[in-house]
Amino acid sequence: MTLEQFKRQAKKIPDAPGVYFFLGKRKEVLYIGKATSLRSRLRSYFAADLIDTRGPLLVSMLAKATSIDWRQTDSVLEALLLEGALIRTYKPKANTDAKDDKSYNNVVVTREDFPQILLVRNKNLQGGRNNSSLRRDKQETPAGRTISSPYKRVFGPFPHGLQLKEAMKIIRKIFPYRDEKCRPGQGRPCFNRQIGLCPGVCTGEISKQEYARTIRHIVLMFEGKKGVLVKTLEKEMKAAAKAEDFEQAKEYRRQLFALQHIQDVSLIKDEYRTTQNMRGERIEAYDVAHLRGSSNVGVMTVVEGGEANKNAYRKFIIRTAKPGDDAGALREILSRRLGHDEWPMPRVIAVDGSTAQMNAAKKVLDEYGIKIPVVGVTKDEKHRPRAIQGDKAVVANREQQILLANSEAHRFAIGYHRKKSRKNLTL
Repeated sequence: MTLEQFKRQAKKIPDAPGVYFFLGKRKEVLYIGKATSLRSRLRSYFAADLIDTRGPLLVSMLAKATSIDWRQTDSVLEALLLEGALIRTYKPKANTDAKDDKSYNNVVVTREDFPQILLVRNKNLQGGRNNSSLRRDKQETPAGRTISSPYKRVFGPFPHGLQLKEAMKIIRKIFPYRDEKCRPGQGRPCFNRQIGLCPGVCTGEISKQEYARTIRHIVLMFEGKKGVLVKTLEKEMKAAAKAEDFEQAKEYRRQLFALQHIQDVSLIKDEYRTTQNMRGERIEAYDVAHLRGSSNVGVMTVVEGGEANKNAYRKFIIRTAKPGDDAGALREILSRRLGHDEWPMPRVIAVDGSTAQMNAAKKVLDEYGIKIPVVGVTKDEKHRPRAIQGDKAVVANREQQILLANSEAHRFAIGYHRKKSRKNLTL
């Protein structure tokens, strides 16, 4: 799709939250995304530096796209939930081909009398390996193979893990539900019951039928059917009032108001954090830590707009590089990081070291066809920064941000290594 083709549609695109679709020549869905502002987000796909900021997978998708479509929502929360539902329905290649999508989260409803609402990663989804205590009914896969599944419903995968966790907090305030920390009928209130996030499954305050109604409400949210949910709640509120169950009618009214006035500022903040120009440049730093080759680990830290963004830090266990091969470990880390197309691409990459480490990083970037400048921070014998090597034009005016990112990477790597070493010693 060209810039001129986009401009012909741009005036129709609303400056509002929603989900957008890139479509191929046969109107097949190539990619699905969500945005705080549909107009701004779609415009960003036609920036001159797209290859640097979004990576080759999306650039390739854009070349195949012939048109775009969108669905406006009332909030960023609804856009996030709708995105997950539509990705699961259409399975667009550009969404599902991410190299490390095993880390994506799904929201599951367990198959129990009082179902739990849980987050489960893709790699743990089949068979419910993260919770062996759940009931396992037979379930047939699309390929016709029968597996044992403890999940009644699965929503996702959701590429935006941090936003999903924030969304779950918002949803739970509207519709309190049970999680793995609450045991039905245990007699004493669980912690979430004490703070109003569990409806009282633990204390017997809610019947199986009443709780099932709450789960149906949550399911409608994750199906992207807010309109149906609102009508359902209005009907149930009137029925409760007619039966003179005024407490229940009041609760339905509270839920209706909350749905129509969703407070999703936390999601909006996270959305802006993923747009480069909103908070300034993103600089990523990498470091490796080990003790004579054991407990080999690596980390990525992020500085945006001159500030450390600790929510974006990531840890890596080194799996293929030989012990003591720091350059090889760095290549492994970067290869795995570049598989995450849902993470914003940095403007600058900083490595701890000089020529060998810089060349290792550049080689990986070249293999992916990505042009991001690499700088190296060299240290003295006391591990204090001595110089920043790399393109002088890149380093200029970024020294403090680069040094902050590098310092955070060293601190984070040492901390992770110590924790991993202590764990290994206790095994």
